[in-house]
Amino acid sequence: MKIYTKTGDRGTTALFGGTRVPKHHIRIDSYGTIDELNSYIGLIRDQEIDKHHKSILMEIQNRLFTVGAILATDPEKALLKSGKQRLNIPKISNDDIELLEKEMDAMNAQLPQMTHFVLPGGHQTVSFCHIARCVCRRGERLASALNELEPFQAETLMYINRLSDYLFVLARKLTYDLQAEEIKWIPKKES
Repeated sequence: MKIYTKTGDRGTTALFGGTRVPKHHIRIDSYGTIDELNSYIGLIRDQEIDKHHKSILMEIQNRLFTVGAILATDPEKALLKSGKQRLNIPKISNDDIELLEKEMDAMNAQLPQMTHFVLPGGHQTVSFCHIARCVCRRGERLASALNELEPFQAETLMYINRLSDYLFVLARKLTYDLQAEEIKWIPKKES
């Protein structure tokens, strides 16, 4: 199987279902950002972190492929006129969202209470988490805009939202585990 097809040489690409759209279409930007996020999560998973976090991150990467498939599907081609699903696209479940919430609760129980915003950084692994969190928020903004134009499964947007929270808590937990300094953001007082 060849990787290159030459079908995108004129600046279009195909969605699931076959519809061709410009490569700058918000749908492409949405799932492209989720793909970028998935790569950053792979980078975090490649760091020296405990096996439990690596396992959860691999599960998240799997779910992000599902999110990407949902975002890459032409809604007009996904269903038959009868309303039955034509394309076999997986879904994000409430269990997927609850896993992130459960993981955040478990990590938060081991961390000191947060009293201020924190500056990203302190350790390379922590910084990778913050970058992934920012990419996740961008993906959420794009997916939200897409959802206004062409609605998709509500749990998908919820999952992306919860994932950015998870990545923030993971950054704090890794700061703690790696004994890195968590620097509080203290606003400067005006003179």
